[in-house]
Amino acid sequence: VARTPLRAEHLPVFDCAFKPFRGQRSISYRAHLRMMAAAQPFLSGAISKTVNLPETATVEEIEDIYLQSWKLGLKATAVYRDNCKVGQPLSDAKADKKVAPTEAVAEARPVRKRLPKVRPSQTISFSVGGAEGYMTAGSYPDDGLGEVFLKLGKQGSTLAGVMDAFSIATSIALQYGVPLEAFVSKFVNMRFEPSGMTDDPDIRMAQSMMDYIFRRLALDYLPYEKRAALGIFTAEERAEQLNESSGHASSSPAAAPAEVGDEDLGGSAPEHEVGAASVPNSVHSSAELLEAITGKTADAPLCMTCGIKMRPAGSCYVCEGCGSTSGCS
Repeated sequence: VARTPLRAEHLPVFDCAFKPFRGQRSISYRAHLRMMAAAQPFLSGAISKTVNLPETATVEEIEDIYLQSWKLGLKATAVYRDNCKVGQPLSDAKADKKVAPTEAVAEARPVRKRLPKVRPSQTISFSVGGAEGYMTAGSYPDDGLGEVFLKLGKQGSTLAGVMDAFSIATSIALQYGVPLEAFVSKFVNMRFEPSGMTDDPDIRMAQSMMDYIFRRLALDYLPYEKRAALGIFTAEERAEQLNESSGHASSSPAAAPAEVGDEDLGGSAPEHEVGAASVPNSVHSSAELLEAITGKTADAPLCMTCGIKMRPAGSCYVCEGCGSTSGCS
């Protein structure tokens, strides 16, 4: 204060109810009362104003406050003595807020299960519609598929680069726990070129490279129950299903013979009727039914779409199953 242009008579303007730190001045409690007394005649109720006292205030001073309040005509007076309570409402000290520690909830995240340095694998060479390729599948020691590498096209070609990137993405997904059947259900029956006949006895027709690749992986790494739900079987399993269906057909009771005249009792049925009656017992699929009806053509090709033997239609061939033609209409 000595180094400022303030005068001694100006200092009361800065007085507070309590003495500041290292200060000597404060507002007297009588000043609080006189200020309230000046405003009380203009108010119908009491004034919500607390008379703040320093910690050194005595009982006699508090008694004098209520006496002066009565003399000045105040309707109510509230008194507060500094540090008179355990919980101090008027304090400039900031207490440290202790935040209760919350238990961290562990988020379930996929964990990558890497393959060991030495792992079993198999490499398959295949051909789909004349396009050749190689597939290397590596598995975990517990026979779970863990990686797939595809080699298609020449080194540096667009097809080779795309298949390399696809192989890496599929392998990482398998190691992070994506089930193989999820890939099989998405990529089986995907149709694009090259497609057609394959050199695999279990998968004779493939609608695309992806269709063949994931059918082959399903046959090698998925159990029968999961493959059956996806409709993927080996050639041996399909043959067993046909044999079982033929066994059920032969064990079913024969139809009652039609009524015939006396003149036909000693005769025999015509040869064409016997052949026609034997057709249903030898038919096990729609393809065999079409062959039984239309006959087999030695040089007729298989349909590139559904695999059924096509029949001649002029100079071309047409499929009775899906309507596809061999190139002309």
